Amino acid sequence: MGETHADLILTNLFNKKSASVRALVDTGATYLIVTPEAAKALGFDPEECQTRNAILADGTCASVPLLMGIQIEFEDRSCRIDAYVMGDECLLGFFALECMDLMVDPKGQRLVGVRPGGPRILCTGVRVDPRSPPLSSTGE
Repeated sequence: MGETHADLILTNLFNKKSASVRALVDTGATYLIVTPEAAKALGFDPEECQTRNAILADGTCASVPLLMGIQIEFEDRSCRIDAYVMGDECLLGFFALECMDLMVDPKGQRLVGVRPGGPRILCTGVRVDPRSPPLSSTGE
C-alpha cells in the first residue's frame, strides 16, 4: 500500500495568514501536525505557544507546541481545528478527515468525499441531514 498526500491551505484564524502545505494523510494519527516552518508561515512562534503532552507512534511522550484556531481547506471542504507543531512533514490525522467527511481511496492514493455535497452537521451528538425538513418549535 502506498502513501496518500493532500494539498491543503491552512489559515490562522487570528491573523488571517495562510500557507499552502502538502501533508501526508495518516489515518493512524489523531491530529493535524504541522512543521515549525508551516507554523511560522502562519504567523505563530512555536517557542511562544503553549504546549501539550503528545504520545507519539513509538509510545514516547513529548511536549509539543499547540496552535489554536487553524482552518484547513481541501478542495471544496474545510474545517476548524487545532494543530501540533513537530517533525519535518505535515500530517493530516483522522479528526480533520472526519470533520471534512473525507476518506482515503487506497487504490487511487487520494482523498475522496464520503458523501456528495460534504459533511452533515453534527450537533448535540446527532447527525442532521441538511435535506430533512426543520423541526417545529414543539419538536414534532
